[in-house]
Amino acid sequence: MRQVPFTASGRHLPRLGDFTTDRRVLALLVMALFVGAGGAGGAWVLVKLIALVRNLVWFGNISTAASTMADVKPSLWMIFAPALGGLVIGLMARFGSEKIRGHGIPEAIEAILIGGSRLHLKVAILKPLSSAISIGSGGPFGAEGPIIMTGGAIGSLFAQCFHLSAAERKTLLVAGAAAGMTAIFGTPVAAVFLAVELLLFEWKPRSLIPVVAAVVVSAALRPLLFGTGALFPYDGNPDLPWWGLIACAGVGIVAGLQSGLMTRLLYGAEDLFERLPIHWMWWPMLGGLLVGLGGLLEPRALGVGYDIIGDLLSGDLTSHEVLLMMLVKTAIWIVALSSGTSGGILAPLLIIGGTLGWLEGMVLPGGTAFWALLGMAGMMGGTMRAPLTALAFAVELTGNTHVLLPLLTATSAAYAVTVLLLKRSILTEKIARRGQHLTREYSVDPFELMRVSEVMVKDVDTLPAAMPVADAVAFFTSDEHRHKSYPVIDEKRHVVGMATRSDVLRWRTESRDEGVTLYDVASDISLAVSHPDEILGRLADLMVTADVGRIPIVERGTRKLIGLVARKDLLRIRAVTKAEEQDRASFFGPTKPSPNPLQ
Repeated sequence: MRQVPFTASGRHLPRLGDFTTDRRVLALLVMALFVGAGGAGGAWVLVKLIALVRNLVWFGNISTAASTMADVKPSLWMIFAPALGGLVIGLMARFGSEKIRGHGIPEAIEAILIGGSRLHLKVAILKPLSSAISIGSGGPFGAEGPIIMTGGAIGSLFAQCFHLSAAERKTLLVAGAAAGMTAIFGTPVAAVFLAVELLLFEWKPRSLIPVVAAVVVSAALRPLLFGTGALFPYDGNPDLPWWGLIACAGVGIVAGLQSGLMTRLLYGAEDLFERLPIHWMWWPMLGGLLVGLGGLLEPRALGVGYDIIGDLLSGDLTSHEVLLMMLVKTAIWIVALSSGTSGGILAPLLIIGGTLGWLEGMVLPGGTAFWALLGMAGMMGGTMRAPLTALAFAVELTGNTHVLLPLLTATSAAYAVTVLLLKRSILTEKIARRGQHLTREYSVDPFELMRVSEVMVKDVDTLPAAMPVADAVAFFTSDEHRHKSYPVIDEKRHVVGMATRSDVLRWRTESRDEGVTLYDVASDISLAVSHPDEILGRLADLMVTADVGRIPIVERGTRKLIGLVARKDLLRIRAVTKAEEQDRASFFGPTKPSPNPLQ
């Protein structure tokens, strides 16, 4: 029998390493510099648009100067202004793009996971415009959600000008979103954490390095666009008693409970809007009327409310003002957001969590401002399920690094409460309601940890290369249970090909000489094979590429058969991962040995 040349088994062992990033990340890094500048510019435009609409609606002048709702006197206009703003947004969503509805982060996540990280120019234009109208006319929102969507659209549009993969487009989309958040709040570290905890759905240098580059560019441009310094300076450093950290955890737990309640109320209100016998285009107007009624009770509850955050951290409020603000802000924010208007959630979360923390601070040591800060961070960390983002955000917003440990305690406690109470966050529930599923838990791929030798079957059923084709047809068509394919080996157990059921169907219809053997019809020098020392993930990739369900495992350099891996063997890896999570044992006492899922 002639010697069969082969190429597949002659592959060099791939060079393995901790990371798969290659030099292409440098091209993404350069692109991210432009995206970062675009995200900062988009943030500046959004802030100016909000100020322009606010001044026009509430003060009757065309100006982009900063103003607050504290200067607005209650009147009937306070009821109708948010409703008119909601009407405009409903029309824009109906006849422009429905993607402008909501607070932006779920839409960005959906674009990343489902839409190939492709956002349209229409979204990049209409999202900031609709958000400016919503917030400027009194909507109780922040600018961070819209700028995340707008910055993401800028990054996505830029990426679509080049030949990039969906993963590379995702990197630039997230880079634009993080750059926008950095420009708005001056929180570059928190923006990077937000990217990692909420948007990237991975932890790879390929994505992290460009995001950091975009954030750095945005932070460098921020002094030119918005000025310098912490947005809400706070230099408190309370001397807590020995039980102080327990109190911090308690404030975090309360914030987590508050977050869970708000999430349920929000989607309960959304369900009520769904039952209305009118088109969703009219919902923002109806929600705006209710927002305006709340504004009559507390005008400062309308709009972004950054001045409220500053007052909570300076202590310049009374308990009556804080309680009223918490109740009114919570009610109108839930109504407005559930109605499908456009605006962000971060500033309202800070205010709502901060007011409850402030009230708790009336009976706790350290001052109300300190506990307000912990309430803000706890609410953000619990509601967004992003404790590290909340921690860094609170530190960078205030410029205070002395409260790192209390903040970490509070945000982690809030995070623990919400993940135990609710399967979905306020960001992902909307996506789930659209029929999609995602997970926010990251872990190492077991396929990248295991070798082929750990899962391969060593006792392999084979067919001899010298078997006549007629005998092979009879073998496959017998009543006995057969595999769908078998390795074909020569007398030295060298793999020369694979014989499959589909081959048999073809052979039965073809006329052949009686002396034709499997070697003559099934030998394949390009047959997909693997080696016992290869990473299991490479074998899985090979199965997909070659479109086969069974891969022979051969000695490197000889092509001698030593095992086989089938799809079902790969599926058993799932059982191994599950066992590691659920099988429990004590190592200092009697215990039952757990069965090996691979055997």
